[in-house]
Amino acid sequence: MIASAPRAALWQMIAGAALISTTSIFVKLAQVGPTVSAFYRMALGGGMLLIGLIALGQWQRLRLSDIGWLLVPGVAFAVDLMLWHRSILYIGPGLATLLGNFQVFLMALAGFVIYRERLGWAFLAGVALAFVGLYLLVGLDWSQVGPQYRRGVIFGIVTGVAYAVYMLSTRHAQRGGHVRLAPAQLLCVSSLLSAVVLAAALGIEGDSFALPDTRAWWSLFGLAVFGQVFGWVLLTRAMPQLPASLIGLLLLLQPALSFVFDVVLFARPTHAADWIGVALSLAGIFIGSYRRPVPAAEPIAESRSETDLR
Repeated sequence: MIASAPRAALWQMIAGAALISTTSIFVKLAQVGPTVSAFYRMALGGGMLLIGLIALGQWQRLRLSDIGWLLVPGVAFAVDLMLWHRSILYIGPGLATLLGNFQVFLMALAGFVIYRERLGWAFLAGVALAFVGLYLLVGLDWSQVGPQYRRGVIFGIVTGVAYAVYMLSTRHAQRGGHVRLAPAQLLCVSSLLSAVVLAAALGIEGDSFALPDTRAWWSLFGLAVFGQVFGWVLLTRAMPQLPASLIGLLLLLQPALSFVFDVVLFARPTHAADWIGVALSLAGIFIGSYRRPVPAAEPIAESRSETDLR
């Protein structure tokens, strides 16, 4: 399967997934509040996309109805980042990112309920594997961890719910023909709408937009550039050229690398059971998100795995 894939697209996919895997690291390095880092990611990333689209002459006229249909995705993505960034600070980048990827099961369940898509034995096997892996990661020591760690785990799981809402509402807006923007402009508009929501949340929380030092500025700039712009651009270029099953497999580089970075950069304590748990969870996510190839008349990008692209 890998040998037959276009080499350039394959490397773009790998590079994009690797770049996106750094997002949780930048959140940790910034050492600012979770809503603050989320705001700057969306504001800086959305602003860069806006400038790039205008400079390349690819910006389409934006209708008021486009903004209306993208309000729900924008709010959902803002909530997703607020929860995920809190989870990163409480339990570390690796586990927080892995938990967020459990949204693939929610997406599949939503497909079953809303679109009457079939759920086969592969989905059930994937769910079982993923939750056995999760138990090995957090369940064995659940009674011994503190309340903040428990909140971090819960935030990580609920992150998947918010992200599933973002994916479903965006898909509905696109498939229903309500929004006809190119993917890059759609991400740009959603990012800027999320930034507005996050700015309002900062006002409610009473936090400041001011950043404490140069390290915070560079960390948040890296978060926007690598996570919201370059990584995403590489992925969207590569995905239409690759099989859906290979896309789902390569996107698992994100949580896998995030966990490795957590261990290497932040000295996360691990045991054999943790690594077995990570492996089982990743295998379960891949199996549970696998979809059969669609007929040639349909675009591959529509059938890809809904693995986390944050």
